[in-house]
Amino acid sequence: MKILLRWLLSLVALLALLLAGPVWLLASNQVVTDGHWSSLDRSSAGIAPDPVVNAEAVVQVYSARAYNWRGAFGEHIWIATKAENADSYRLHQVLSWRRPTVVSSVDTPDRAWFGNPPTLLADYRGDAAVLMIPQIEAAAADYPQAELYRVWPGPNSNSFIAWVIREVPGFEVTLPVTAIGKDYIFNGVLAPAPSGSGYQLSLGGVVGIILALEEGLELNFLGLSFGIDVMRPALKLPGIGRLGMPAKVSKG
Repeated sequence: MKILLRWLLSLVALLALLLAGPVWLLASNQVVTDGHWSSLDRSSAGIAPDPVVNAEAVVQVYSARAYNWRGAFGEHIWIATKAENADSYRLHQVLSWRRPTVVSSVDTPDRAWFGNPPTLLADYRGDAAVLMIPQIEAAAADYPQAELYRVWPGPNSNSFIAWVIREVPGFEVTLPVTAIGKDYIFNGVLAPAPSGSGYQLSLGGVVGIILALEEGLELNFLGLSFGIDVMRPALKLPGIGRLGMPAKVSKG
């Protein structure tokens, strides 16, 4: 009985530590939780190259805090592509309220996600982007769970992004530790890390581990991840994200 009680207390303590970051973000009002979605900022951050004056092909990946209270736990990630000489961008993402969930449409690439500013995760241009764009489109079309969406533990919008990254050779992106769902692996338990610099083991996105040069060491428990990055020194905490040097923006 004492052993069981000890295990239960340890589990409660671990859950409290995992939830401390999200609870603090909500309590300190660092996450936008008020205002109707239609009134929240969706303007461009001015990060993406202007397609009118920039002829080269572009592939970029952005992340932003999720809408409403979900932003205390995780981020929403999307891929923006612009073909060579095209005058607009296409965004590839999964939206929970759509069926099928995969949406590839003309849109502003670097717009805020319902009040939350975007962060650039990857920036591929020129010949590298030319090769990637048709493969990204094909991977998005072949996404195996386009009719299913689960906020936790996946498959969700971040599971889709990780899927596309793994399907496209040379498309290497270090996804943030707060990208809940990125650890959901389809048809197996072992897969390359999204950065392409190591591997990850995951049981349904609920429990897992990543060991890679770019991601460092990440442990996933109940969908919330924490870890340490040695190459660019930083702690990775649930909800809070990185404390230390920013992650490298993948380029090519």
